[in-house]
Amino acid sequence: MTRMGHIIAFLGIFAVLMTVIHLYLFLRFNFYLQWGLSQRRIAALILGSLLLLTVVGFPASRSLPREMASWLEWVVFPWMGCVLLLLVVMLVADILWFVFSLLSSIPPYDPQRRNLIQYSFGISVLGLSGFLSAFSLVKGLRQVTVKPLTIALKRLPASLDGLRVVQITDLHIGPLIHEHWLQQVVDQVNDLKPDLIVLTGDVVDGSVDELKKDVAPLAQLKAALGVYFITGNHEYYSGVEPWCDHMAHLGLQVLRNARVSIKAGDKGDSFDLAGVDDWASHQFPGQGPDLPGALKNRDPHKLLVLLAHQPAAIEEAAAHGVDLQLSGHTHGGQIWPFNYLVHLQQPYVAGLHRHRDTTTQIYVSSGTGFWGPPMRFGTTAEITHITLRSSNS
Repeated sequence: MTRMGHIIAFLGIFAVLMTVIHLYLFLRFNFYLQWGLSQRRIAALILGSLLLLTVVGFPASRSLPREMASWLEWVVFPWMGCVLLLLVVMLVADILWFVFSLLSSIPPYDPQRRNLIQYSFGISVLGLSGFLSAFSLVKGLRQVTVKPLTIALKRLPASLDGLRVVQITDLHIGPLIHEHWLQQVVDQVNDLKPDLIVLTGDVVDGSVDELKKDVAPLAQLKAALGVYFITGNHEYYSGVEPWCDHMAHLGLQVLRNARVSIKAGDKGDSFDLAGVDDWASHQFPGQGPDLPGALKNRDPHKLLVLLAHQPAAIEEAAAHGVDLQLSGHTHGGQIWPFNYLVHLQQPYVAGLHRHRDTTTQIYVSSGTGFWGPPMRFGTTAEITHITLRSSNS
């Protein structure tokens, strides 16, 4: 399927899901709040307008001037987040109402009391959803926190014990995330004085021409052992070849199914750092991850760290003896409880794990930026400050 085919399929599924969710919310609020005819018309007009704006505005923003697209998406994306939280709270309310209905069917039956409780359910859904939306918006827009993490690796040379790696991922520079925000992230990363910096994909949402000013701070990233970049799925939506060229122009070393030797320490010891293209990039003509190609002719006794955007790459990584895989993509679910849906596609959603029946470890970052709603609930954006420890130290 072509790039345009993927976009059309995604937008079609998105439009259907949003329509179903809006219809469900309208019907349930109509039930709980016991609307009259005029109230139903007003609610239908408001929800219908927001639905139309979301379904049409989401793809249309790509073809609008940057400033206009930003204003539009600051309406569309927060509303999407509100809808998701409304859906969750409403589903919980429906479950509770079902239980209450079973109990209230037992005599004596009081219709007036039932109507009051029914109305209270509707008001509670609105109030709780509004509070959660505001909380999630504040959390999504606050300054990114640094997450310290220690990972022990058996094959890390003792002379490299304490080596510091900073991982940033899923920045999603685009209509909602601009140069000023990225500059803050770059300053935070440089303040950590890392030995190595890795960007594990989904850096951008837009073309090089649109975003080259906004991504300019990436050129300031500094690490003695280098700054490395791999592709995520959004690079393919935004033009992967121009972006890889531009990342190289900014001074980042692009690993596309490639491997480099990282040499450090007073003994000149080293380990292998490999990077593969996004796990789903094979859907685009002439693209795809190639881990065997990246590892060809390498010394199998050396420590191997793999940069792979999607956690789903772990199966192949473990089969090829990777010691540690660093990934992103999931955003940790971004808005709970959608982390459970992410887990249907990805073996790991967030955190450090040892892959089953292997010595391979994987760390999945919850992401540095956000995609879609500028909101987080149950997750925290992170700059991951990793200290590698050797079992031989």
